[in-house]
Amino acid sequence: MFTAAKKMLRGFAHAALSEAVDVSELNGVRALHLGSATVQSAMRIREPFELELTYTRAIMCFLLFHSNVKHMLTIGLGGGSVAKYVYAHCPEIMGTVVEINPRIIQVAKNQFFVPDNDEKFEVIEGDGLVYLAEHTEVADVLFIDAFDSNGIPPNFCSQDFFDQCANTLKDDGVFVINLWGSDKKFDVYLARIEQSFNQRVLILRTGKPGNIAVFGFKQSIADLRLSSLRDRAKVLEKTHKIEFMQFVEKLADNNNSSNNRIFMKSDR
Repeated sequence: MFTAAKKMLRGFAHAALSEAVDVSELNGVRALHLGSATVQSAMRIREPFELELTYTRAIMCFLLFHSNVKHMLTIGLGGGSVAKYVYAHCPEIMGTVVEINPRIIQVAKNQFFVPDNDEKFEVIEGDGLVYLAEHTEVADVLFIDAFDSNGIPPNFCSQDFFDQCANTLKDDGVFVINLWGSDKKFDVYLARIEQSFNQRVLILRTGKPGNIAVFGFKQSIADLRLSSLRDRAKVLEKTHKIEFMQFVEKLADNNNSSNNRIFMKSDR
């Protein structure tokens, strides 16, 4: 007999599997849509392994905070923008992606150049909620990008879910989730993330209202001095076509900061 939680999971899985998966092209950019006109993923066809959308480049700011990432776990494939980028440009990182909808996996591989599984990259067809529950302390970085046609599914923004995300990370792990700034429940979700990560949270706005990357840290970041972050950004920009320096300044603007460093609520 199913518990209420299992029934909820089953309902979410059914909805995810029945959602329409559509592709459009405009001015050399191919886009993925899930049951609506909203762009879920975008890829410039001539540069399939680069990051077209600003929010996807902001997600990569986990590299500012964790210099020794070996395993990145992603829940939700979409067009695979970040997963492809990490595969092509971060050879030291093993990538695992869990996606419940086989149609999305098929479209991502056939039309968005998502690579086949190999020794450093794997797409798993499965329920991300179940996968997280069955894997603890396995990831250096956990990226959640589980939007559907109605926004972020309820099961991916509960307190229990964010608690589980923290449990899936290694001791020095970084959690990052893509949220929508105009969502009326954004402050609720942010408060839950802060609770799960003991107030060790930073936000990075990528537009108005636009996407907001929220970072949660399993343990305190040793050095959030702006001089150190800028130095790290300069190094990263030598090998990545990502505006890390601009993102450091936005992090300072979007969070409590002084002229010298960024503060999290846990620093108080």
